[in-house]
Amino acid sequence: MPSIKMTVNGKEVSGEVEGRTLLVQFIRDHLGLTGTHVGCDTSQCGACTVHVNGRAVKSCSLLAAHADGADVQTIEGLADGDTLHPMQEAFRQHHALQCGFCTPGMVMSAIGIVNDNPEPSETEIREALEGNICRCTGYHNIVEAIGAAAKEMKA
Repeated sequence: MPSIKMTVNGKEVSGEVEGRTLLVQFIRDHLGLTGTHVGCDTSQCGACTVHVNGRAVKSCSLLAAHADGADVQTIEGLADGDTLHPMQEAFRQHHALQCGFCTPGMVMSAIGIVNDNPEPSETEIREALEGNICRCTGYHNIVEAIGAAAKEMKA
């Protein structure tokens, strides 16, 4: 089995994985970081979104071996102690979640959206969220939260 090393949430980690092991499986099963969710297994829902080398990616579509040497950030790595990341805080303040299943992936995708476009319009946010599915909220509060966080992240 291949041995891989990567930095996850600022910590060096390593492990032996089968060649077919997906990054989401490595994160959840090998590292015990269960904030990254598996929703569809087909890269359709976005619940598994993490950042790899600063880019939002769906971890169910990336082999763990392909992330060898990468810098990976999961939802668990966003907050600084008790201080939430501005995107997490915006989701909280704007009630941009209900059941919470999609929320970690939605937050990670939202940060990627703002990193790519620091001043997104409502239309741009909605278009960029196309690859993320939420079955509860109707997206309105999520879009508001992303817009608010974009202003906060820019400041």
